[in-house]
Amino acid sequence: MAATMTEPRDPYADLPDVRAFTVTSEDVADGGVWAVPQRSGILGAGGEDVSPHLSWSGAPEGTKSYVVTVYDPKAPTGSGFWHWAVADIPAGVTELKSGAGSPGGSGLPEGAWQLANDLSLKQYLGAAPPPGNGLHTYYVAVHAVDVESLGLPEGATPAFLTFNLYSHTLGRGVLTATFEQ
Repeated sequence: MAATMTEPRDPYADLPDVRAFTVTSEDVADGGVWAVPQRSGILGAGGEDVSPHLSWSGAPEGTKSYVVTVYDPKAPTGSGFWHWAVADIPAGVTELKSGAGSPGGSGLPEGAWQLANDLSLKQYLGAAPPPGNGLHTYYVAVHAVDVESLGLPEGATPAFLTFNLYSHTLGRGVLTATFEQ
């Protein structure tokens, strides 16, 4: 019996309800298609691996830091694919400029740091679904956190990061972007 590919559910649907807030981008409209810069050149999708501009507002009172993640639940891995994860963004920061996720994270605010993505690179990795695998939806999430730092070890994975967010998330803003090859 042949398996069929279905669009994965929202990766946050089974987590506890938290207050929603607004996330916008100058690089992609919510539900829009990733532009060339946000697609992967490293993985051969004709892009530039430039992290998108992100801005957020309306986070809950008591927010002490933020985490940003970019996740593709449809990647044919059985566990999805983490494209970007940034932890310990100070509470006073409400915007990341396009390209902040460059190697080395020089565009990130002081104190924030990038975890290795699923290609083991500490940078933003653009969209690169396998050709013929259909439309992929990328979840760009900003998580409002109740501690200044999650205290993660240097080698923490994005999955471990999000496990730690489970008990520290006060609110979450999500926008989605799509891409297909």
